[in-house]
Parts: sequence; C-alpha cells; structure tokens
Amino acid sequence: MNDHVLLPTGLPGPASPRASDPERRTWLIATGAMGGAAAVATAVPFVSTFAPSERAKALGAAVEVDLADIPPGGLKTVEWRGKPVWVMRRTPEMIASLKGQEAELADPLSKKDELPDALRNPGRSEREDVFVAIGICTHLGCSPTAVPAGSGNPSVGADWSGGFFCPCHGSTFDLAGRVFRNKPAPTNLEIPPHRFLSETRIVIGDAAAP
Repeated sequence: MNDHVLLPTGLPGPASPRASDPERRTWLIATGAMGGAAAVATAVPFVSTFAPSERAKALGAAVEVDLADIPPGGLKTVEWRGKPVWVMRRTPEMIASLKGQEAELADPLSKKDELPDALRNPGRSEREDVFVAIGICTHLGCSPTAVPAGSGNPSVGADWSGGFFCPCHGSTFDLAGRVFRNKPAPTNLEIPPHRFLSETRIVIGDAAAP
C-alpha cells in the first residue's frame, strides 16, 4: 500500500443557470470542503516523510550522549539499534578493582572479542573512567543489573568488588563487562562502536575518526 492520495476526478459540473443563489453557494461550499480535505490528506504524508523517524534511529542511527550529567560511579542507559547501552563513569576505586582478578575471569584479555586496539586493556575502554557496553547478557539476551561493591547481594558473594549480575541464570560480569568463570554467559559483554566528540560527549554507533 502506497502513501499517495488520489484526488477526486468526478467533481460536479457548474450549476445550471436556472439554479438559485442558495444552491450555487451550497455547491461552492461543498467543493471547497472537498478540496480542503484533499489538501490535508496530501499534506500529512508529506510532513511525516520529513519528520525524524524513531524507528530509523533504532535501526542504526548514531546516538550522542552527554557525559556531564553522569556523576562519578553513575550509569546512564541510552537506546541504540533497539538495545540498551550503558555509559558508566568509573571512579578511581572502580578502575583499581579491575586489576588482580584475572584468574577469576573467563576471558580477561578479551581474546574472543572483536575489539579495536584502543579498547584492548583491562577496562575495555578508550578512557579509563568512561565505560560503554551493550546491557544485554551474552547468554540468552536478558538484561543484567548493576550491583555495587558492598551491596550485600547474596547472589554475588561477600568479596564482590562491583559489576553486573544477570538474574535470569546467574552470570556475573566485572566493571569492564568481563564475564566470570563457570557462568552461563559464553563471552564478555559487547562493546558498541563509539568515539569521543569532546571531553564530555561521545557518539555511539560511529567509531570513525571525525
């Protein structure tokens, strides 16, 4: 089905010379109304064609994210390609927690991940304090939740140093999205393409140089 609106072609002809003035006015009003309705009908598809499409954005358009309103230790969730993307501001304590637990991780060096060289580090990030990841568990697609250190959550253990926990089947990830050993998730959390536009702004879905 197309968006074209067919205009009426069989409009009534001119009124008979014998028609009274009231009849002539009635015909003019009716014709004007039909023309107005047709104009509105054609205008709506025209305007919607140029309006921003949320569906098009979800299918792949890049998304800019402001970092200025994320407090240290905070996390912002945005949507890209219909997926939740986490943007976290890691504190120095969070960054320090990423070292020293390699033996507990399934893939600490991200060998299974297709990451650019700039992200091949313990934090899996270009900047240590800014972590970007798709918030979908790599097991069955559930959405993990952030669990801070000292939360007392029995599902992650008393020595938990912070990270993400998937309540569906128990997979756990550190603050760089690296999955722990002996968990259902087969790989680390996915890192979407992204780059910095400035100190306080990034774009997700575009890793090309500006």
